[in-house]
Amino acid sequence: MIAFVLRRLIQAVIVMIAVAFIAFLLFQYVGDPVVFLLGQDAKPEQIRELRAALGLDQPFFVQFWHFLVNAAQGEFGLSLRQGAKVSRLIGERFPATLELALVAAVLALFIGIPMGVYTALRRGTFLSQVFMTVSLLGVSLPTFLIGILLILVFAVTLGWFPSFGRGETVQFGWWSTGLLRADGWHHIVLPAVTLAIFQLTLIMRLVRAEMLEVLRTDYIKFARARGLTNRAIHFGHALKNTLVPVMTITGLQLGGLIAFAIITESVFQWPGMGLLFIQAVTFADVPVMAAYLCLIALIFVVINLVVDLLYFVVDPRLRVGKAGGH
Repeated sequence: MIAFVLRRLIQAVIVMIAVAFIAFLLFQYVGDPVVFLLGQDAKPEQIRELRAALGLDQPFFVQFWHFLVNAAQGEFGLSLRQGAKVSRLIGERFPATLELALVAAVLALFIGIPMGVYTALRRGTFLSQVFMTVSLLGVSLPTFLIGILLILVFAVTLGWFPSFGRGETVQFGWWSTGLLRADGWHHIVLPAVTLAIFQLTLIMRLVRAEMLEVLRTDYIKFARARGLTNRAIHFGHALKNTLVPVMTITGLQLGGLIAFAIITESVFQWPGMGLLFIQAVTFADVPVMAAYLCLIALIFVVINLVVDLLYFVVDPRLRVGKAGGH
């Protein structure tokens, strides 16, 4: 177990160094930060002084080392567009994105898994066909179109939910949340549903496929022969053995929800990191782009590590396999 964790940690460090290198290249090839800060009319003396102050006159790998050290401390310099520290901007926007992603993930899990189980156990029924049709639409329709349709129906036509913003929030130091306010829940419904639909349909189809596969195995036949009830077979044995692939997809999708909430945040003007990133790309704000890239990579690496560790808890065959290998 310790050797497994160490291997995963080493892999995580290598991945983060590679991502940091890519982020560092943004500073080298996407515009000149000195020109952004001083403007086109800056004097050559001012440019030389600022390049020296920023360390841009040093060799390439020396600059990369300084970038790594600063990135490990969460420092990516100043935003070229807003003139504020990037770490502060990310810290202000991260709670909104994480809140939206978590609500969407909970919706996808608590709706997708029961739908997948039902469509596997009740194949051919009318409701099962409806679920499969809905899942096909959820996979096929682009996220921005789903968001626009939800706004048109539930915000414009019916007037049930607001179409933009985060609503009222509660501040705890640097962390903010809207989940402690009714207005916050009112604002998060449409963007969370928009973000969750694709993941929900993916989880539903995965659970259905895995359940059908498990129900054909020999040990399920033996369980029936022993006289176990359908409830015990379906939920005590079949569903439990679908958790490993479901957990993998769910873990990766949580990272995907955070990383790819850009479209949803743009449609609903949700004040999260995705909207900040879109604005940074528009204005070529390289420090914000680099910080966003490194943070998303870190989230994926941490989630992958957690999922790998949870394998040992969920599937005893992995523990047996590791023990036998040693």
